[in-house]
Formats: sequence, C-alpha cells, structure tokens
Amino acid sequence: METQLFIPFSSNLTHPHLNEGMASRKVSDPKERFFRSFQVEVTAIQSQIDDLATLSPAGGERQDCIDSVLAGISRLSNEVMDAGDYIPAYDQRTYSQAIKALTEKLNETTASFAPKSRFQFKSKGKKAAPTEPEADPRQRTSFSNVGSKQSPVMDAARRDAETSKPSPAKDYNEELEQQSGVRKPSFSDAKSIAIYDHSGLHIMLPSTASRATSSGSLTDLMRCVVDMTVPTSTGAPFAGLALKNIKQSLIVAGHVAGPVHITGLENTTVVVAARQVRIHECKNVDVYLHCASHPIIEDCSGMRFAPLPELYAKRSEAEEKNQWDQVDDFKWLKSEPSPNWSTLPEEQRIQADIWKNSVCGSPSLSTVDILRRVGVL
Repeated sequence: METQLFIPFSSNLTHPHLNEGMASRKVSDPKERFFRSFQVEVTAIQSQIDDLATLSPAGGERQDCIDSVLAGISRLSNEVMDAGDYIPAYDQRTYSQAIKALTEKLNETTASFAPKSRFQFKSKGKKAAPTEPEADPRQRTSFSNVGSKQSPVMDAARRDAETSKPSPAKDYNEELEQQSGVRKPSFSDAKSIAIYDHSGLHIMLPSTASRATSSGSLTDLMRCVVDMTVPTSTGAPFAGLALKNIKQSLIVAGHVAGPVHITGLENTTVVVAARQVRIHECKNVDVYLHCASHPIIEDCSGMRFAPLPELYAKRSEAEEKNQWDQVDDFKWLKSEPSPNWSTLPEEQRIQADIWKNSVCGSPSLSTVDILRRVGVL
C-alpha cells in the first residue's frame, strides 16, 4: 500500500490570515507559486519511491530509479536554498523537514530490500573481537546520510550492481552520425537515452528504445527533428527529461512521468506530456503541452503555449486536467499578466495533417522541409 508524506503546512504558508479579498493576489505571490511547485515535485518523488518495490534489481532498473530519486531530492534541496530570498526562515525549515522525511522514506524503502540473514552454526572457539568494516574511499554518500556509519541507499546500490555484469557501453551518438536518412538508433542495450551534439538530423526512436526510458536528455542540437513518441507510448514513459541548448529544432519528446527541465532553447517547437514542466532561459519557443501542474518559466521571453495535439495524447491523460495555459512566471511578480508568454492562437497552431503526414516521417521530406512546414524555419 502506498504511503503519502504529510507536508506540515498549508498553501498559505506563514500567512494564515489571508482573507478572500487577498486570495486573488496569490497567483502573483512567489511564495505560493513555490509551494505549489514543491508539492508537485514531492508527490512525483513519493511515487518513484513507492514504485521501487515493483522494479527488478536485475539490469540496474531499480538502481536507475534510486538514482533518479536521489537527484530529485538534491534538486529540491537546491531549489529551497535558491528561494531563500523570498521565503521566510520558518517556511525554509518546514520545506527542509519535508525533504528530510522524503530521504528517510527512501532509506527505509531501500533497507527493506536487504536479504535476510541466514542461520549459521558457530564455532565454540574463542570469538574474534568485532571490527568495523573498512570504509571504501570511492563510496559516495548521499547528502542525507552524512555522519552515519551506513547508507541503506548505497547498500541497495551495491546489491543491485552485483546482480549483473557490466557490459561495454555502446556509443549510439556515433551510430547516428553513420546512418543516413531518418536515423533510428535502437538504444536496446542502454538504460537511458542521451542524444547530443548533432546538426541537421531527423531522429525517430523505435520501440526498442522503450527499455531505456529511466531518464532522457537532449543537448546541443541545431536544426534537428527528434521524435521520441514511440518508446514512451508503447513502453514506460521517461522518469525525467532534460532538454538543453537546442536551436531551430522540433522536439517531440513523448511522455514523461516526472519533471521536464527545458533550458536554453531558442526558435524551437517542443511537444511533451509531463507531470511537471520547468523552463529556464528560453526565447521564442512554442510548447504543445499536456501538464498535470502549472508550467513554470524563469528568465524567458516569447514563449507560446498550446494544448498537446490529439495525435500524441494518451487515453489516461485525457482523463486528467490539462493545465497547459496556467503558466507561472517566477520572474514576473506584478499583478498584471506576464509579457513573457502567451497562448498560441489556434490559426497559428500546426495542423493535424502536418503532425501525421510530415512530422511522423515522409521519405520525400528532408529535415529542413519538416522544419519549414512546422514554422521553425
């Protein structure tokens, strides 16, 4: 049975005296926006921890999820510190307590995976004095276990690592450069998907990449078309996804169970369905989105949002509220609407036949042709 962490504060934070007249100002209150964002991330991390027991230690599947949880907890901690300029000290302590509770829950969960000790006959001879195990200087310690003698998280990591022998990593990015036409790297032997340093390529991930969706990252792309719909629709969605430094491209990112971090994009179109979306330092980017929480932008300009095209929607997503147009601009604190984002007018949105017949792959269309049809070039 899943357990939920109790975050011991209300969305009013340190201002329980807010009345109805002040409620309308909450949308522009950075403390309130941070609280909502924090809640979403905590819920996502809780779900990942609850899923650990269902994952197999073979092949590193469970360890990948543990790493993702640790990264999420570390990111939360950093975000609380970064928000120190506008969050009162009392609220910072409360957020820190919630992060500590998450970490304790992770440690308890991973500790439960430890094998039970076996019964052994013991010699009646003189017992040797107990000795402390020698510390391995290469062992990493999670930030939450500093000062403790043992880390259940690291114990679980070692156990999972022992269940499978490492194999030489295949360079799928090199394979992309060697292929011609529409690139379809299998990622069949990978645990995660990382595509980087490419220009002018059309990349479509096949269903064989569905085992590599523990995490995903696209970095340093120029004038590319990347479609990751198939593996995240037929298999598991990405646990988390990062898009960084992409220009004049079309990114059909597929489905993400957790957060999506989008940083440094320019003149690009993104299509994604996710639980949470955070966008930083982007210019002139169109986002076709299904989001279970308020999208967040920071240091952005020329952002335009539209709902996820029907072609890419899952039935399960249709049953939940899509908050694609409830954007929070963390750097715009005035009461009037932010000038940094707007909804994309319907007449300017990409038409359904283009998504189906051009973006999904046509032998007669080059990468540049597709980018022109979707309005990127």
